[in-house]
Amino acid sequence: MSLWFSASAAVPQLIEAWQLSPGQQGWMTVSVQLGFVTGALAIALLTLADRVNTSRLIAVCALGGAFANALIPWLEPGVWPVVGLRFVTGACLAGVYPPAMRLVVTWTRGSRGLWVGILVGALTLGSALPHLLNGLSAAGMPPWQDMLWGSSLLAAVAALVVSRVRQGPWHPPTARFNWRYVVTVFRDRPVRLANLGYLGHMWELYAMWAWVPLFLLASFDAAGLPRAGARLAGFAVIGVGAVGCVVAGRLADRWGRTTLTMASLVVSGACALTAGLLFAHPAWLVALCLLWGFAVVADSAQFSAAVSELSDPAYVGTALTLQTSLGFLLTVVTIQWVPWALAALGWERTFMLLALGPAWGVLCMWRLRGLPQARLMASGNR
Repeated sequence: MSLWFSASAAVPQLIEAWQLSPGQQGWMTVSVQLGFVTGALAIALLTLADRVNTSRLIAVCALGGAFANALIPWLEPGVWPVVGLRFVTGACLAGVYPPAMRLVVTWTRGSRGLWVGILVGALTLGSALPHLLNGLSAAGMPPWQDMLWGSSLLAAVAALVVSRVRQGPWHPPTARFNWRYVVTVFRDRPVRLANLGYLGHMWELYAMWAWVPLFLLASFDAAGLPRAGARLAGFAVIGVGAVGCVVAGRLADRWGRTTLTMASLVVSGACALTAGLLFAHPAWLVALCLLWGFAVVADSAQFSAAVSELSDPAYVGTALTLQTSLGFLLTVVTIQWVPWALAALGWERTFMLLALGPAWGVLCMWRLRGLPQARLMASGNR
């Protein structure tokens, strides 16, 4: 998953090298989201995640993403060809993340929240790695080409590792091709509410991940502090979410999916409302953003675990792929409008708009909590 932000983490270097406009900066991440959505919808409509060997699907897609990403430093083709290659990278990642959740689901029942949480924690830590590579350079920003080569190498290693993983004992029978199941997902009210809650979560998550590292750089610059500290803080703010996913996964199996997701949404929404107010105080801002990074992704795995428990077992992979495709489609909006909101509102107010997502998510999960089907989740814990 280090492929995800490999180009957007290099935006400061690319601004100097290619004179990127605000819109082009946004496209470095948005193109990945759009590629992911396109790939995920194709996989969902073809029910591939439930009809082919999951490990092989993940391995092939990881190699495809590594190759597309490596073409960028190899060819250095310019802004818009890079956007196209980032689109292809995102499409390949659609065959990595949702199928990986399905693979984990085949290995667990009672502790599903914990193990899907560990998986999403790995996704979070992997997504943060490019920011770590930026921060470890002692002499300013490292060459952007090195970062992309490194992330492609990691993805190739991942393909080798996952090719050795077999299906778990709770692997359902291979599903038949059924594109109508995509429609069924929308008709089932409990699954629909879980998906709507996930959309509220996604309204905030990737815009926060994409822009808070740059927000911290701006805060440190304004205070005259070294940029290396801001880059390491950016890695830590995203990376701490891995801990949040594991902790939340363990608690969700005991407290219930709706309880945990609502608590996490309240905390992250409060951080979105207050982060901009601390722009002039970098130390306090880092502390708040670490809490925000912990909470903003802690609930992510629980929305996926909920869908896996509420859906038809034969089509869990399709349901999870559809869920993630809708969520990442929404992130295209929030990631792209941040530069324009920043120009109009400044750093102090821009992130307040992200709190709308958590508020919506709490409402949806509260309604799901009141349904009898909520007892199907987390061994009867709502």
